[in-house]
Amino acid sequence: MNGKPTLRFPSLTLGSLRGEYDAGRDPADTVREVYRRIAERGDDAVWIHLPPIEEILAQLPTDRSLPLFGVPFAVKDNIDVANWPTTAACPRFAYTAERDATVVARLRAAGAIPIGKTNMDQFATGLVGTRSPYGIPRSVFDKDYISGGSSSGSAVAVAAGLVAFSLGTDTAGSGRVPAAFNDIVGLKPTRGLLSMHGVVPACRSLDCVSILARNVADAEAVLAVAEGHDEADAFSRERPPLPHGWRAPIRFGVPRQDQLEFFGDIEAAGLFARAAERLEQLGHEPVEIDFQPFRDAARLLYAGPWIAERLAAIEPFFQREPEALHPVVAQIIGSATKYNAVDTFRGIYELERLRKLAAREWIKMDVLLLPTTGTTYTVEELLADPIRLNTNLGAYTNFVNLLDLCGLAVPAGFRPTNGLPFGVTLLAPAFEEAGVVALARQFAGEAAAPAPADGRIALAVVGAHLSGQPLNRQLTERGALLTRTCRTAPAYRLYALANTNPPKPGLVRTPDASGPGIEVEVWSLTAAAFGDFVAHVPPPMVIGTVELEDGTSCKGFLCEPFALQDSREITSFGGWRSYLSR
Repeated sequence: MNGKPTLRFPSLTLGSLRGEYDAGRDPADTVREVYRRIAERGDDAVWIHLPPIEEILAQLPTDRSLPLFGVPFAVKDNIDVANWPTTAACPRFAYTAERDATVVARLRAAGAIPIGKTNMDQFATGLVGTRSPYGIPRSVFDKDYISGGSSSGSAVAVAAGLVAFSLGTDTAGSGRVPAAFNDIVGLKPTRGLLSMHGVVPACRSLDCVSILARNVADAEAVLAVAEGHDEADAFSRERPPLPHGWRAPIRFGVPRQDQLEFFGDIEAAGLFARAAERLEQLGHEPVEIDFQPFRDAARLLYAGPWIAERLAAIEPFFQREPEALHPVVAQIIGSATKYNAVDTFRGIYELERLRKLAAREWIKMDVLLLPTTGTTYTVEELLADPIRLNTNLGAYTNFVNLLDLCGLAVPAGFRPTNGLPFGVTLLAPAFEEAGVVALARQFAGEAAAPAPADGRIALAVVGAHLSGQPLNRQLTERGALLTRTCRTAPAYRLYALANTNPPKPGLVRTPDASGPGIEVEVWSLTAAAFGDFVAHVPPPMVIGTVELEDGTSCKGFLCEPFALQDSREITSFGGWRSYLSR
């Protein structure tokens, strides 16, 4: 079964919507089309709360310069949206949110339109999508198969073309597994990068908000808008300046063959082998690693004291109304009572031991390539054996937040016999989203990021205006938005200029230059803000056109050649931050 609706409107991706709005389309037309598609799908168990269309139409954005102007999105129902109920898929737990969760508020401020609240595994406990009293969302490719969870409704809403992107959460893989089962992208950022304020926790010390989208570029664009430190979230973290970018060829780790488990799914095994071959054909270097410490860390999440953190999140409600929970969820959370404080410390000690072992493997690689899941299951199979099969699905996901990694799940082909999708995940240490996104784009064949929103101009910065550098405020004060981190084309050289305050580099294009490219950040500004910014650029800096590694071009900082006298060439460092760190 293909559960996607008949399309009478361009694809709901950021790029296609931007083109429509540039041509004058009204966002009200987009909302009406979204509601038409939802009605056409009928009762698909995707939505827990879908407000009347009149409520959405009354709150449409008007500023077309906003980066996500008119983009419809869905919200997992453990994330607050003002004046809407939050249930966490438990009706007797429900409350009406007084205000938006921080991440929702940031997306609204960027022009995005929340459409409704989506179904989920109750209290975000599960990777299956079957643990909800609101019904079972099914795979968009075959109604007999699970959609994956716990962000089940959020994934199906994107895969079925009902919204442009959706918010999920991810503690054990809940933003990645349903992405794999529905042939979409699932971005699990570094813990604390997206605020959890206004989100019902599962394991508060491990939770993060995830982004589900049709393509990598859209997920990256949403992350750029939504991320940022939040004083209201005790677990919020600042993104540190990156010391350096990855150098080509990228070393991608793959577990030893005897450590890969596909649970009898031979076609999934073949698709994973093809994914590794594709990365190698793209010029990257495979490295065999010992997956055992990652596997052992994964077991701690549900077979260790962290299960008690799930009870801590809802303990008063659980003690008062245990019968209100889904039976499988109640069984899992109820098992927390067998752990005590001594067990917790023992678990922490074991995790630290495994961190050290995993760190040895990270020395060998830049990124870890894994199956998102080893296999998939029918709804009937899952209902008959809910805990063991859920454990199987978490084999490659449960350790990620425990070991403080970021990850991006991407489609990687279809099984020949039943046509079900297969996905892989690219994992990296905390705050390495830029490298993961760039590699995922290459893997998926996405040539470049979408152009800035209507009226905005892209600007590549290379030195003192980078995030965390002393002049970055000149961008942020003008409302600039970071859209991506990437590299220039090879034909550029970088110099540490003499007698500049604050210290600055100079980027110069030289026809005979050949190297990995220079790290840049691409920011977008409104035309007015761009003009004001350029008016204050002092010599020897100039704003010219910079060619990027993917063949696209944008405006960017260059340097007049006369200033290179007495300067030191630092091209070999690959970027200004790498030079400063050494």
